[in-house]
Amino acid sequence: MKRILIAAALAAPFLSFTVLSTNWKLDSSHAKLRFSITHLGINDVEGTFKTIDATITSTSEDLTKASVAFTADAKSIDTDSEMRDEHLRGTDFFDVAKYPTINYQSTSITKISEGKYKVSGNLSMHGVTKPVELTATARYGDHPMNRSRVAGVKVSGTIDRTLFGVGAASMGNSTLSDNVEITANAEFVKK
Repeated sequence: MKRILIAAALAAPFLSFTVLSTNWKLDSSHAKLRFSITHLGINDVEGTFKTIDATITSTSEDLTKASVAFTADAKSIDTDSEMRDEHLRGTDFFDVAKYPTINYQSTSITKISEGKYKVSGNLSMHGVTKPVELTATARYGDHPMNRSRVAGVKVSGTIDRTLFGVGAASMGNSTLSDNVEITANAEFVKK
């Protein structure tokens, strides 16, 4: 018994430095990625990517120590106009045959205030990877039916589509704005 207590006492300092990662899996039935772009300088046209996936890996519930990975299937673009969607999937824009996915990987997350964060990371789209900074809010709770821990995360930001070569060669500023606003709302389940 004395040996067990001594072993436990010796191991305690090392155990206190053990960091366990927590994985949060996307609940796709409660998630949406939207975008908005200005058309002809007068109207905002909105759309979504219907097939998305994301994970959050964290050493705490606070997003400051988290890593976020996100993927969208470029073919799943939906602007409520099949003719426009086919054009967006083609070589003038996303060229989904050559570049089927859009990916984002965070590099750092900084807490701005309670529940609000600055997310820095790399966005890969249309064969180009560029740093992109986003704003995120996060709230946590317990699911009343399955008693699992859940997180609600909203991410927003603006990207310049021309930096990624999306529509840059075929569309001038008078037709589509360079800037595209993106907003993602998602629920994650703690695993």
